[in-house]
Amino acid sequence: MPYYRVTGEVPRKRHIQFRRPDGGLYAEELMGEEGFSSDSSLLYHVHLPTAIVKSEGVDLPAHAGGASPNHPLMPRHFKPHDLTAGGDPVLGRHLLMANDDVRMSYVAADADGDLYRDSVGDECVYVESGTARLESTYGALEVGPGDYVVIPTGTIHRFVRTGEDLLRLMVFEASGHIRPPKRYLSQYGQFLEHAPYSERDLRAPSEPLVLEGEDVPVLVRHRGGLSRLTYRNHPLDVVGWDGCLYPFAFNIRDFEPVVKRTHAPPPVHQTFEGPNFVICSFCPRPLDFHPEAIPIPYNHHNVDSDEMMFYVGGDYSARKGSGIDVGSISLHPSGFTHGPAPGAVEGVIEAVRKGHTETTEMAVMVDTFRPLNIGHQASSVEVGDYAWTWAR
Repeated sequence: MPYYRVTGEVPRKRHIQFRRPDGGLYAEELMGEEGFSSDSSLLYHVHLPTAIVKSEGVDLPAHAGGASPNHPLMPRHFKPHDLTAGGDPVLGRHLLMANDDVRMSYVAADADGDLYRDSVGDECVYVESGTARLESTYGALEVGPGDYVVIPTGTIHRFVRTGEDLLRLMVFEASGHIRPPKRYLSQYGQFLEHAPYSERDLRAPSEPLVLEGEDVPVLVRHRGGLSRLTYRNHPLDVVGWDGCLYPFAFNIRDFEPVVKRTHAPPPVHQTFEGPNFVICSFCPRPLDFHPEAIPIPYNHHNVDSDEMMFYVGGDYSARKGSGIDVGSISLHPSGFTHGPAPGAVEGVIEAVRKGHTETTEMAVMVDTFRPLNIGHQASSVEVGDYAWTWAR
């Protein structure tokens, strides 16, 4: 994260004695990235964060694994709402696409999550619908529709539903760290004036969450698979922390789109960057306003990327007639030129002539710089004729 925060009680200096009311020492835990050479936070636990009493292997659920190359090569359309709903926000995930850099999964959870730690990389969780409280060692954070929730590697956390509706989540599990793009930040980490969002738009835990318990299980995703560690004491027992590393939420509606006289390319929509992938937000904005503008995307072939698009709201006029609608996911792979549906260009030009001045589309896009394999669960909800819609 680009700026420093302090929450709860911390001593005047780091790594000095900090004692509990009973006279014992609070236990420090330094959470740090890149071998003590990047962002970190220092947390103060009531109990030792190292005290485990059991470890056991956990099998990956069938719907969370298994993917095959996009072969034969073609663009694809999936409807994740048709996947079986239920389960918790972690073990209920259905794998849609994956490569060595990122796994993309969808879950419609009807149960609260167990405590979980992803020790492979950061996670970015997009909340499509439903509300929840993210509980973590850093405190609690209320999240809801449109929120991106970025959870640093190694953070013990869980999603607790706060309503009756299904908690629909699109989950991006990275092999490394997910951060704001470097070009949005000063050399010291402050958001610059040209950035499409700022520190004021980010929400983080504001107070500690100190829970009690013994023999508390935590599911851990690690480089060898899944394990369940049992902690002697509840790991969410932090009385205070400070630093630049913590979970945070950013709502897609707070993204400020760039507007040009003619159509702007996807990098203007970039929201986060990860290892060999980017996350972009397509948000409502004024249409391109050159008198002869074509105010929807041109045919394009991003030769280095596979493009996943999750359509989360509004009217996506460029794909009108293709079957794409809110809740759809499209995959446009490298090796294939894609663009507006037949007739969409003239249709939008005519709409502008009649006074249409803005687009209502909302979408979450991920471009990956290595090919995406197709999850077996995605194949079960694929719309088979999508690849031929440009030829109609």
